[in-house]
Amino acid sequence: MSDGPHGRGPRRGSSPTGETGGTAAPTASASTGAAAPPQATARTANAEASGPNAGPEAEPGAGARPTSRDVARVAGVSQATVSLVLGDKWRGRVSERTAAAVRDVARELGYRPNLAARNLRLGRTRTALLVVPALTNEFFARVYTGAARVAAEHGFGVVLYPSPDGVGPARDPFASARAALDGVIASSMAAEALTEIRGTDLPLVMLDSDPSDPGAAAHVNLDIADGMRQVTDHLLSLGHRRFVHLASAVSSWTFDVRAAALAQALGAVPDAVVTTVPAPLDVGGARQAAEAALIGPGPRPTALICDDDVLAAGACKAVRRLGLRVPEDVSVTGFDDLALATAVEPELTTVRLPAERVGERGMSALLALLTGQPPEEGGLPVELVTRGSTARSADAPSPV
Repeated sequence: MSDGPHGRGPRRGSSPTGETGGTAAPTASASTGAAAPPQATARTANAEASGPNAGPEAEPGAGARPTSRDVARVAGVSQATVSLVLGDKWRGRVSERTAAAVRDVARELGYRPNLAARNLRLGRTRTALLVVPALTNEFFARVYTGAARVAAEHGFGVVLYPSPDGVGPARDPFASARAALDGVIASSMAAEALTEIRGTDLPLVMLDSDPSDPGAAAHVNLDIADGMRQVTDHLLSLGHRRFVHLASAVSSWTFDVRAAALAQALGAVPDAVVTTVPAPLDVGGARQAAEAALIGPGPRPTALICDDDVLAAGACKAVRRLGLRVPEDVSVTGFDDLALATAVEPELTTVRLPAERVGERGMSALLALLTGQPPEEGGLPVELVTRGSTARSADAPSPV
């Protein structure tokens, strides 16, 4: 083993917190044989924070990783006090002055907690898995942003995992996810799709998913039905009565809710007619489906209600390819309010979903479950954003 900076290897030992490291012993002067003075001055702490290790002590030698024991010795407090302060559990047990002194010493020494050792001791990795159907949809990226923000505030990390089979069964991304995670959050999927990942022992929070599914410990949902009601109310007020519902061909709870809410809202209007046309969740497939609906038999529909903004972009292309205009000939609505909604021309009338807030609430719910607290309840409101893709139907009577 190579010698340390003072001619001897650094002395190492294990601490009660599971860290490894230590302080280099003071060395004797070559001329006098006297011990060299400490490199740092011990700090005086309040009586309640003092301990057997309090008092002057040398800082760790160069090359040695500082430990909580080093922080305690230099700060003149017990190692338990260091653990309380750096674990943010000191309030009511340690004075603010002592806590500030401990933090200062830790910063000066460059001390970083050994998270791996602590997690092994606590049986926690402080990691959540966020499972989404795909990475190509901006909605899920924004959900992740919200979840990661809350996680970081609590010392957690979030691993984003796109399920290889979309909304189908999600395979375990690790040798055993249960050995590497504290909990699972899943967006726009069924709880049964997570069986392989979580088994029965990891808490599961479902986002934008069936609230009656018993497989989840908590649910965070948007008021999707109200969003579709806002769309239909808007179009009905513009005199539209002939509709095409460009529906997602992907089977999931959130799209089922949109279809049910649309059918209920238009079913209450005697002269309203709606035709449902399934379409793949891509612009090209949506364009083809919309074209077929617009040139089909019978009077041409005056409004295309789309399950999301990607489908709406395809619908707008279909209208223009047929030599028609949006919104003068055909109004088009979307859902989600992605960046795409303002990239197309005219800009889309769509339903804004607070995706980042969904992620925030999902992570907060998981943290509550891990600490034995009840998660926050209640759905998140959505908002209709009216833009240039909708206008009064040409078939509607002129307003009085």
